[in-house]
Amino acid sequence: MPDFPPLESLGRRIMVLGPTNAGKSTLTEAIALRTGIPPVHLDQLRHLPHTNWIERDDVEFKSLHDAAVARDEWVMDGGYSKLMAPRLARVTGIIVLDERLSVRMRRYLWRSLFQRRRPGGLEGQRDSVTWKMLHWLWASRNNGEKYRQLAHHHCGPNIIIHDQTELDTLYIAWRLSRPPT
Repeated sequence: MPDFPPLESLGRRIMVLGPTNAGKSTLTEAIALRTGIPPVHLDQLRHLPHTNWIERDDVEFKSLHDAAVARDEWVMDGGYSKLMAPRLARVTGIIVLDERLSVRMRRYLWRSLFQRRRPGGLEGQRDSVTWKMLHWLWASRNNGEKYRQLAHHHCGPNIIIHDQTELDTLYIAWRLSRPPT
């Protein structure tokens, strides 16, 4: 069983990274609830509310991203590698969630078919199953390695979570509550 450092050791600007449907947004909300640090879901900045995941213009997304990163404190989830450098320059701690593809696929189908609201979801939109997303799940199936390497090269504290059992242990260790859906 992993021995996790105290949540406070990650500082007040925490990145939560991992492949699609690894549990990043739920963990981000749980940390925000526990610490009072504002959550930032990059998917909500990238996509327009009340749409079926229509992307904002790149310039507008970058502006929203950079403004969020400039804040004094945040718990931020999402990859978006092209905009990673400003986050890495300010981050005080990194958490990587690296769950198996089969689990992430099941989560995607569950949230798309049955969840009305979820952490990190778009305002006014219920997820739907799309070929584009199924393709992305497959195409990004090995992204966990990229995020693990990024965390290992970061000079600050980092935590790597490999599966749901470790994630559950982290929730208990840090006395986190899963946000309501």
